[in-house]
Amino acid sequence: MATVTTLTGNEFAPELPGRLLRIVRDIRDAGGRAFLVGGWVRDALLGKNCRDYDIEVYDIGQEELVPILKNYGRTNLVGKAFGVIHLAMKGESLDFSFPRTESKVGYGHRGFVVHTDEKLSFREAALRRDFTINAMGMELPDLTLCDPYGGIDDLKAHVLRHVGPAFAEDSLRILRGVQFASRFECTLAPETVELCRTLSLADLSVERLFEEFKKWLLKPGRPSMGLRAFLDIGLEGFFPEVVPLAGSWEALGRLLDNMASARAALLGNESPALDDDECSELAFAALLSGNALAGGAGDVKSVAGKFLARITNELHLVKNVPELLSCYGGLDFEKVPSAPELRRLAVRLGGLKLLCLLVQSTPAPVAGNLGFAAALRDAAREVGVYEEAPQPYLTGKMLLDMGMKPGKEMGVIIKRSFELQLDGEIKNISDALAWAKEINLSLST
Repeated sequence: MATVTTLTGNEFAPELPGRLLRIVRDIRDAGGRAFLVGGWVRDALLGKNCRDYDIEVYDIGQEELVPILKNYGRTNLVGKAFGVIHLAMKGESLDFSFPRTESKVGYGHRGFVVHTDEKLSFREAALRRDFTINAMGMELPDLTLCDPYGGIDDLKAHVLRHVGPAFAEDSLRILRGVQFASRFECTLAPETVELCRTLSLADLSVERLFEEFKKWLLKPGRPSMGLRAFLDIGLEGFFPEVVPLAGSWEALGRLLDNMASARAALLGNESPALDDDECSELAFAALLSGNALAGGAGDVKSVAGKFLARITNELHLVKNVPELLSCYGGLDFEKVPSAPELRRLAVRLGGLKLLCLLVQSTPAPVAGNLGFAAALRDAAREVGVYEEAPQPYLTGKMLLDMGMKPGKEMGVIIKRSFELQLDGEIKNISDALAWAKEINLSLST
């Protein structure tokens, strides 16, 4: 079994599907060579398994490779322009490609002409990649490392360094630098910062922007390192809605890291307390939290909504994050809201779980006294609004059963009953029915 020496000097035997090794044997028999490339190599050096296998094939062409792959499964030419062949395998992803060069000829990420050439050297082919830590390969089957641009040294030093001039041809790589900085706790090399500052994100689609922000904020890592890269590059100029928390970028970074830790702790339970949508909402609220403490509720809603509309089409984020930030900004961090106030906050947010987690992640002294977050959580649970919002005890069917005629008046009564419920004056269904009977009696007389 082939092993890899990790950055810490340990021997690690990464998972390699038997089918892949058999394919590699056939490729070698046909006169070719096969290299695992990209994220798989980086993860192996970190002692992690990766089930996404990107294999670059040298010295044989597509007309020779495709028949080999068809012996092992269904092939799909997923990237005709890039010479990428996907082999369907249950539980694993195998993508085979050929060494290539790329030339920028138009606007946007589609404005490239790609030239595949199986005779290129690994060094020549790797020149098109973004960062040195992603420009390494391991030749199969022995996993011999090929590292023409010093990626392993940069990975050890936690440095993100661009490979070459081709980096500038895809501006998405700016944000890739941000999310990689977070995920692998890296800082950007000075020359990479300088190059990134000359590029613009204006040609990128909403979808591409959103994917990189999600990886920054949601994948395991230290989001504060991503924020540092974001600021080094000067992206706060392109995204002015990202502002410091209470005047401090350090405080915002600490909030992002605390948020990631809190989310990871919850997701570690057998029954996760957060679903995917809630994770996203909490993450983006944390990123934009500085706005909540900088202005009024209307301002934070407008600013957050504007930012989200620029980077995502996901309606739950555009709707829920500004409301969460508005409630967060309206808190007095020295005083837990009363029970009626908690119920009304829960109606706005569908429950107070995310608000409590956002407050819990807020670093002192921004969050006031150290006990406020726990007191807020305990109060929300005691009132019964931590997980979900209160629902009206009184319903239209109840009123109809009392003989009330349908109409606008019925809606007014239900609304009045719910307000009394939120105030704590109506405590259960029996109270609601008794109150409604009195109202109905007074209306009938």
